[in-house]
Amino acid sequence: METNLSNLNISNKDTDTINNENCLYCNKPFIEELWCKECISSLEKLTENGDKVAMFNLANKYRDEEGAKKNLEKAFYLYQNAAEKNHIEAMFNLAKRYYNGEGTEKNLEKAFHWYQKAAENGYEKAMNKLAICYYNGEGTEKNLEKAFHWFQKAAEKNHIKAMFNLAICYENGKGTKRNLEKVFHWYQKAAENGNEDAMFNLAICYRNGEGTIKNLKKAFYWYQKEAENGVKEAMFNLAICYENGKGMEKDLGKPFIGIKKQQKIVLKKQCLI
Repeated sequence: METNLSNLNISNKDTDTINNENCLYCNKPFIEELWCKECISSLEKLTENGDKVAMFNLANKYRDEEGAKKNLEKAFYLYQNAAEKNHIEAMFNLAKRYYNGEGTEKNLEKAFHWYQKAAENGYEKAMNKLAICYYNGEGTEKNLEKAFHWFQKAAEKNHIKAMFNLAICYENGKGTKRNLEKVFHWYQKAAENGNEDAMFNLAICYRNGEGTIKNLKKAFYWYQKEAENGVKEAMFNLAICYENGKGMEKDLGKPFIGIKKQQKIVLKKQCLI
């Protein structure tokens, strides 16, 4: 039976997010599996007709084994076709396939190319990845100024990992002048948006008075926030706060059970994410 394309409940957004309770393509309620066989059939039909959104969504199904058998080669092929039709998120996913060698041979030059295409089309995740390529010289010549530029662009579009990475650039003077006030600003923004590495580094900024006024209570607060998530480095530093009464009342009975305190407080995290 031929599929009536006009009756399919297709989103016009370049996204894999489903915001209703019914199947995106056959409009049937979800029961056990996220994507039913009818949906996959509809996607395949639309893909054959050149629908780039269908190509992208079908690639995701092959990648994640949702309603279809996992097939990274097919996922790669579909991402490639959708990317060549200017589907921006497909460009990003194609770049990731090349970067990680999933469904195709690893090729950093092609990964860089597609990250760049997606970034130039305003996709903030690609901006962050493109910046990392420039920072590390992956698929292109190392260029710290361009890395800083793209971290900044992504951070200004509220990409949380880019906020953290931008803070690292400011802290180490990579691609820009060292600026502790901006270091503090971007660690704070990333921490307030839930980034654990930024929480840890923000606590150290408050503890040492780097880029802000020294505030041991706030340092303690951010160590505690990250320690609650099970991060050992934060537990070490929080235990030292309890032991020395830094930012709260001294309590020798409070340091975490099973955590052996280090002689020196743990330093900032400096790896790009």
